[in-house]
Amino acid sequence: MMELLIAADGTLPLSVLATAKVAGVSLTVNQTLAAGSPPVLVLADGVKLRGTNVLLRYLAETATTIPNFYQRDAIENGQITEWLEYAPIFSSGSEYEGACKYVDGYLLQRTFLVGNSLSVADIAIWSYLAGAGKRWESLMKSKKYQNLTRWYTMISTEHATVLNELTSTFSKKKESTKPISSTKEKPDSYGIANSNRPEVDLPEAEMGKVCLRFAPEPSGYLHIGHSKAALMNQYFAQKYNGKVIIRFDDTNPAKESNEFVDNLLKDIETLGIKYEKITYTSDYFPNLMKMAENLIKEGKAYIDDTPREQMQLERMNGIESKRRNQTVDENLKLWNEMILGTERGLQCCLRGKLDMQDPNKSMRDPVYYRCNPMPHHRIGSKYKIYPTYDFACPFVDSIEGITHALRSSEYHDRNAQYFKIQEDMGLRKVHIYEFSRLNMVYTLLSKRKLLWFVQNGKVDGWDDARFPTVQGIVRRGLQIEALIQFILEQGASKNLNLMEWDKLWNINKKIIDPVCPRHTAILEENRVLLTLLDGPTKPFVRVIPKHKKYEGAGEKATTFTKKIWIEQADAKAISPNEEITLMDWGNAIVKEIKKGENGNVTELVGVLHLEGSVKTTKLKLTWLPEINELVPLTLVEFGYLITKKKLDEDEDFVDVVNPDTKKEIVAVGDSNMRNLKRGDILQLERKGYFRCDVPFIRPSKPVVLYAIPDGRQTATK
Repeated sequence: MMELLIAADGTLPLSVLATAKVAGVSLTVNQTLAAGSPPVLVLADGVKLRGTNVLLRYLAETATTIPNFYQRDAIENGQITEWLEYAPIFSSGSEYEGACKYVDGYLLQRTFLVGNSLSVADIAIWSYLAGAGKRWESLMKSKKYQNLTRWYTMISTEHATVLNELTSTFSKKKESTKPISSTKEKPDSYGIANSNRPEVDLPEAEMGKVCLRFAPEPSGYLHIGHSKAALMNQYFAQKYNGKVIIRFDDTNPAKESNEFVDNLLKDIETLGIKYEKITYTSDYFPNLMKMAENLIKEGKAYIDDTPREQMQLERMNGIESKRRNQTVDENLKLWNEMILGTERGLQCCLRGKLDMQDPNKSMRDPVYYRCNPMPHHRIGSKYKIYPTYDFACPFVDSIEGITHALRSSEYHDRNAQYFKIQEDMGLRKVHIYEFSRLNMVYTLLSKRKLLWFVQNGKVDGWDDARFPTVQGIVRRGLQIEALIQFILEQGASKNLNLMEWDKLWNINKKIIDPVCPRHTAILEENRVLLTLLDGPTKPFVRVIPKHKKYEGAGEKATTFTKKIWIEQADAKAISPNEEITLMDWGNAIVKEIKKGENGNVTELVGVLHLEGSVKTTKLKLTWLPEINELVPLTLVEFGYLITKKKLDEDEDFVDVVNPDTKKEIVAVGDSNMRNLKRGDILQLERKGYFRCDVPFIRPSKPVVLYAIPDGRQTATK
């Protein structure tokens, strides 16, 4: 491990610490230098490097987690060096905002400072902004520098697991003048004290040696609960400079398919999970069968033909099976019947001989193998027997070199079984780390229950926008950065909690609002024509920004005509001779209001009053020109799939299925919406945020927009 020497006045070189964190380089920090001294890095062989930029380049070159963090071609290396030399300008109070403005303009058409991927230049500039504390927070809230804020948020979100802790520590350090060495708080991995940080260390973890696995069963799509498990594995892999293996737990051919494998891989990529390799439990079927046979020969497992219901009752009451003490030869004979899938074999299962009197019922002779003649999605009909998850998981974890198995706390009672099986197999013990399962209100996360909705046509598929699957919530309009931020904020806590969706959607709003383009839509039902007597006799077009505070959103063409459409609800709110504001145009005075027998407004007549003040009007209305180029829209709002916040243990979810979860509203939109692409996020003025699910194809087919919750809306229960 390398040693970082810093000044004794408590000044922390945030850019150096952040670069080391992101690069996966371990450092110990000691305050031994004179006040004002530049940082010094002491390498393992005693060689010393001095100066912030020298250290940044060295740490970036030794990065093991970020490809091309510094080493690029000659031009990009020069650009990185230029940015490293520019970064300290943010330390100058008088030049701070000028630097923000410069970088904001530079990032208008760019995702990263140099090239098309993250470099140490990004981390250096990010560090100076983060180090400014409240000053930078204030500028972000002001929305003055939208490109810079977007870029800063992206860096923060992408590397939240290592940077959030660091900025929290740095903020606390700025508020204190005590030297690090004087604190009695537990230091973090850089020797920086932080008493408020939750304890999330893995037991007996060694830097660079941690190996984790994310092991979904390919029996459905990845949902928000699985996402927490996947991201926790990535969190600890980054924390300890370790690795993650993706393993498909494909031991139940009745539920699994290649479709689910393909979509799980798609979802894992969407989450940005970096993994070492992909494996399958089915890769180890021969090894597992051999291990099972060894356990039979050693008297640690036996074949049982007790009917399933009776077996469950006996396990519950601690009653030993009549087959528990039969001979090894008899067990091996029946084992062979199972392997062949004979009629006799289909009556049997393999059980571990553990302890039928153990108070922990998972230890009462669990099932290890069952017969199943159904073909496997990967290996066809080669096998007639398949291991249970409880038997296969401890074996494969140990064989694959997993050091720590992350499991949600719902499996707590089965931990003793996991360790006992590894012990009986004579395998290396794997540490288990528990974290709380992510539960959401009004949400089912059981794949069996979600499958019911698919099979019964209650949803359109696993990617339905009402589903808690990754594909479903992304289709609803959730940005993956919001999901990652939401889950990582929960951390590796073991406390059980029921989370509100509002918090997740509120995070999402903060990401999309500063950058998504604005458009206009008018509800079709009873829309009203407003005739402006002094309006333009000939329509004209004006190009205006799609987002007044973010140039990157582009521009749109707005047509101004003598007759315009407004919504019925707005028309009803207008009084005779009232002055109103037409958004993106100016004021007008409504002179005449015509109504039908049902009380609906049928027509409005008015005159423009463009010199009028927007501040004096009560009604600021959206409108659309009366032209043929308007786009037909279907606005779709969704509700929860069930009507109860949390199901009781013995409650049947079918009893609380929401019969009305989808509402479609017909509208028309501005002509610029012809250019929307599937997946585009936009805001409809005065209506909220939407995601384009079906783009414009032809005038007779409406554009379909899915409403995105903003954290304040109450979904239909």
